[in-house]
Amino acid sequence: QVQLVESGGGLVQAGGSLRLSCAASGRTVSDYTMAWLRQGPGKGRTFLAGIRWTGSTYYTDSVKGRFTISRDNAKNTVYLQMNSLKPEDTAVYYCALGSTSYYYPEEENEFDYWGQGTQVTVSS
Repeated sequence: QVQLVESGGGLVQAGGSLRLSCAASGRTVSDYTMAWLRQGPGKGRTFLAGIRWTGSTYYTDSVKGRFTISRDNAKNTVYLQMNSLKPEDTAVYYCALGSTSYYYPEEENEFDYWGQGTQVTVSS
């Protein structure tokens, strides 16, 4: 059984930082592409950042230079370091495990497993 458990969300002022964690069980994160997506109020889930089994990373343009995805193989955990946060970053953040059918999964249907989500709220 695959489980992805996110943590680290919360309330932060604009310009602040947060680090999200995604602890995985049932799969080894270094064998797959792992990613972070978010869902704002009334919106669908949008891709933010991914890390492939090779360790290479890719980002959507809106978070390049502000967000960094990484993983700790020993802890089987993926992280999202978020800096210079803006009120428009307010959303529920999800960790996801990518389908092996896609080299760079980004769309919702390109992921096989999801965490329960963690709320990030950025106040102005």
